[in-house]
Amino acid sequence: MKIKDIVNRDRVTLTNCEHEPIHIPGSIQPHGFLLGITLDWKIDFCSANISSFLDVVHEEILGHKISEIFGAHAQKELYDYVHDKKAQPVFPLEIILQEKEFQINIHKSGAIYILEAEPQSNGKEQLADIYAQTIQFVSNMNNTRSLKELCALVAEGTREITGYDRVMIYRFDADYNGEVYAENCREDLEPFLGLHYPHTDIPVQARELYMKNQMRLIADIGYDPVPIFTIDDQENKNLDLSLSTLRSTSPIHVEYLKNMGVGATLTISLIHHNRLWGLIACHHYSPKNISPEIRLAAKLQGQFITSQIDLRQSNDEYEIARKTGKALERLTALSITLENDSFDIICSNPELLKLCNATGVSIAIGDKLHKNGLTPSNEKIQKIISSMEVYEHSRTFSTNKLSNFITDLDGYEEVSGIIYHSLGNGNNIIWYRPETVTEVNWAGDPEKAIIFDSKGLHPRNSFNLWKQIIQHQSKIWLQPELNAAASYAHSLQNQIIMLLLSEEEEKYRNLSDVLHETNLELENINWISTHDLQEPLRKIQLIASKVLSDTNEIPSVAIIDSLQRVTKSASRMQNLLIDILKYTRIKHTKGALQKLSLNDILEETYQDMKEIIVENKATLESQNLPEVHAVPFLMKQLFSNILHNSLKYASLKRDPVITITASQEPEINEYSNKVYCHWITFADNGIGFEQEYAESIFKIFTRLHTLEKYAGSGVGLALCKKIMQTCHGNIRAVGKLDEGTEITLYFPCDPSDSLSTEAEISKNKIERN
Repeated sequence: MKIKDIVNRDRVTLTNCEHEPIHIPGSIQPHGFLLGITLDWKIDFCSANISSFLDVVHEEILGHKISEIFGAHAQKELYDYVHDKKAQPVFPLEIILQEKEFQINIHKSGAIYILEAEPQSNGKEQLADIYAQTIQFVSNMNNTRSLKELCALVAEGTREITGYDRVMIYRFDADYNGEVYAENCREDLEPFLGLHYPHTDIPVQARELYMKNQMRLIADIGYDPVPIFTIDDQENKNLDLSLSTLRSTSPIHVEYLKNMGVGATLTISLIHHNRLWGLIACHHYSPKNISPEIRLAAKLQGQFITSQIDLRQSNDEYEIARKTGKALERLTALSITLENDSFDIICSNPELLKLCNATGVSIAIGDKLHKNGLTPSNEKIQKIISSMEVYEHSRTFSTNKLSNFITDLDGYEEVSGIIYHSLGNGNNIIWYRPETVTEVNWAGDPEKAIIFDSKGLHPRNSFNLWKQIIQHQSKIWLQPELNAAASYAHSLQNQIIMLLLSEEEEKYRNLSDVLHETNLELENINWISTHDLQEPLRKIQLIASKVLSDTNEIPSVAIIDSLQRVTKSASRMQNLLIDILKYTRIKHTKGALQKLSLNDILEETYQDMKEIIVENKATLESQNLPEVHAVPFLMKQLFSNILHNSLKYASLKRDPVITITASQEPEINEYSNKVYCHWITFADNGIGFEQEYAESIFKIFTRLHTLEKYAGSGVGLALCKKIMQTCHGNIRAVGKLDEGTEITLYFPCDPSDSLSTEAEISKNKIERN
């Protein structure tokens, strides 16, 4: 059987240091030993130092079952402990191996149970003191108000319980740079309180392990790593020690601690909302180990902090939220008229600045800019607005460091922080905060956190105070301030919408008045054109006729021709005025729609037009027509116009044939998107027209032919369309040049039957599909 160690010997360089596999070092610290057990209880991994604790060596036990080495009773105890879900995660297993007492922690890594054994300590004797200290701590905790006070109390309590020389509460910012937020240490030690440490001091992979394993112990910084051995039965065989207590530490981290003069450490993760909020970092300046009971009590101290973070931060923000809430109430309660000048009143109100504790505010409405407080120049504000409009989150945006987003603003003293809200249509509101110059004390130059020389990669060895001046950033906007700003921006946007609606309403009211006056004038003109002009035309016709009949001398051919042309023109103009009068009268028709038979309408129309139909040798063919809801005299006018049109535009090549067909199947007309129950088609064999003119022929005074060729006013089909609109129907024309024309009339359903008709149409469509 071949045995090998799994020690990771890869050299750490600048290119791979952020990916150093610290979870698989292949070695442990020497204050305990480690066994890796398969699911069938065979020893597959063993640390080299097992002989320091028991009368066995790793070469002898690898590949054997636990029962073969330590007895069946020991294996059963281990089995029962692994399957006891209540006790196993909290307390270590106390077990006797070869008549020696050990405390064993067990966890599963893949398909391997990892057993970490340390000699039995006298921690139980300290439990009473730990309990008393914890009770006192809880009592004192209730007297703290802020999160900072609580963290200071935890630092003090953790040091009392553990006995470390220094205990720090280490808090991360958004970029994982750390700050010593609270501290308790020996009086002779230099305090680290308030010092900042760069994110490179605790790299990404280390933070990930702190999330998985919330306690990390190094009993002696100067330890020699103990290799782990295994049976060499597969390639790249390894053991993930992410959850291990004895896991060996990265050489770079060990060197870092040595540079600080630290001899032993205990680190407890502070996890809040699934994020590494901070650490409890305990330092001792000589080797130090603590019992599992004391470790558990220290871990409990960390849980006191994480359980209180939301509550304490809420207390810290409550007063701010209360003040911003009152400002918001006072602003929204203002009684302001819907006028453009009202934005000057809003902007000058001091509550608008109190709303989010800003020093300045601007409101851009249209091309006018309203400002109050400490604000940038109009040119700078316009540049900010332009930048926000092209920015990805242009509706709402906030930052305390505007220089990160607008790099060429030419000075950030009065505008380092903004809250921007778009109000739609180019309108916006912006709150401003000025630059707050701050001084950050770093524990050494953060730019020199990692040093690379001929001997490899090293952490910095200088932790002397290094001051950094932070410029071009404002005080951070707190969530209650952002919430209040968003609420008021929404309210302001509604006010702008109401103002625009009010302005539009006024504009339409004025347009309506102008339109009403114009219509009155047009009606007067129409009355003059259709009534007052009738009399002069009759006189022209009478005089021309009298001249032709009363003259004693026979007039010349030229005079007769001129008088005849005058009479003809006067008659044509008179007919045009009559058609215009018909057209305008339709919109004033007040007659209610009534149910009538189109067969009766067609018969009456035919009798009126019988002579002209016979004269044109026309044939009229008709199906049985339905009953519709319409105005009787308008229907008669409609049928008359369509038939006259067919006779007027008859082809010289053939006798006119006019066919009238009807359908009563409900359908949705593709042109009007309305439901129609009946449609009637007048089809003739006349000269037709090109389909591109199908819409224009229904416009008043539109003609496709000259007066010399076809007489008429150009009102007939426009009159037909007007009549169909009056009946809530529709009209459509289809023409084929030299073949004929089809005029289709669409009649709506009875309003009382419309719902059932639509349902029937839907049903018919489904059945057809």
